[in-house]
Amino acid sequence: MQPDETITTPQVTEIIDLVKRIYGFDFGSYTKASLKRRMTRIMQLKRMQFYDLKHTLVNDAGFFQQFLEEITVNVTEMFRDPSFYKAFNKQVIPYLSSYQHTKIWCAGCASGEEAYSLAILMQTAGLRKKSFIYGTDINTECLKEARKGIYSLRKIKSYAENYQMAGLEGSITDHFTILYDAATIHSELKQNTLFSVHNLVSDNVFNEFQLISCRNVFIYFEIALQERILDLFYKSLAPLGFLCLGAKETIRSDNFRTKFKVINQKENIYQKIGS
Repeated sequence: MQPDETITTPQVTEIIDLVKRIYGFDFGSYTKASLKRRMTRIMQLKRMQFYDLKHTLVNDAGFFQQFLEEITVNVTEMFRDPSFYKAFNKQVIPYLSSYQHTKIWCAGCASGEEAYSLAILMQTAGLRKKSFIYGTDINTECLKEARKGIYSLRKIKSYAENYQMAGLEGSITDHFTILYDAATIHSELKQNTLFSVHNLVSDNVFNEFQLISCRNVFIYFEIALQERILDLFYKSLAPLGFLCLGAKETIRSDNFRTKFKVINQKENIYQKIGS
């Protein structure tokens, strides 16, 4: 494939149908623009034409796993959008501190950076031992990284500014064991944490949570799917539970505006109304 070539929208639809038919994964409600970008990238990396992509998906299950990883990978970093974490500390932590036990769902957790950011916040507030964090994603390779909790030292140092801007004391490296060019998250932060596969498109409620964080994931979904997932989150939240969305995401539906109270409009922090 030439660098300036791109996959067309009808071809994207053809791949969506093919993947659903053969592998049972439904990307029909993902935004076409996002899928187009990512499929084009796959074709360029593999030097494929559209026919090659189709042929390989049909005949090579191993390639499908690579395809899935590329399509579903989310850009992530620790303490992304520091102003969100500052608001979270001020407006959500006081509520969570009143609970005997706090269950947190980090949905679309990718390689674990956001889940560990929340773990650090809970530890800083003295709440880590009475909280449990579930990190879920569709991407099994990312989940393997999350379970290990090992990141490049260069990457961790690049998060240092986010950490400071979030208003936290000390340094982000205080929460890692450094060995050569690798940084491993401290074991007490990995405790009470479980990373597992969950597909927001097709899977159901699996627990009741005081907090659900799903940040910078909705932007890849069409509005109808966003509403379906909001319903899943509503049903998964305990009464007065919190929902945190990403900087460019918001609850637009009138139906869900009556089900969630706005805690912080700018940072997209909401609280469930009703039981």
